[in-house]
Amino acid sequence: MSWDTVADVGSAICLLGGAFLAFAAGVGVLRFPDLLSRMHAGTKPQVLGLILVLVGLALRLRSGGAVWALVLVAIFQMLTAPVAAHMVGRAGYRTGKVRHDLLVVDELTNDLDRLRKEDES
Repeated sequence: MSWDTVADVGSAICLLGGAFLAFAAGVGVLRFPDLLSRMHAGTKPQVLGLILVLVGLALRLRSGGAVWALVLVAIFQMLTAPVAAHMVGRAGYRTGKVRHDLLVVDELTNDLDRLRKEDES
């Protein structure tokens, strides 16, 4: 079995796994009940799915320049997805889109109440 065959099989496995995770993220965004659950479903499997697709592409292309471009895409995705999810979560929390009955720990309410009291005084 040659290296090309092994790389092609690995590429196919990574591409299928990435496609499955992206599909699971889409289903989670549609099916979960509240903003925070949907946000979690939209970021976690989507990022891993994209990275698997990029690994599959890198195994298939095997070109130095293309692989480095794919590495940069993966790095930027890992840097921006958590920040975007954090900002969406905080904005949703402040606008009342979060179901408080589903929260296990809610530290943000205490912080916001403390800030409101400091602003009033």
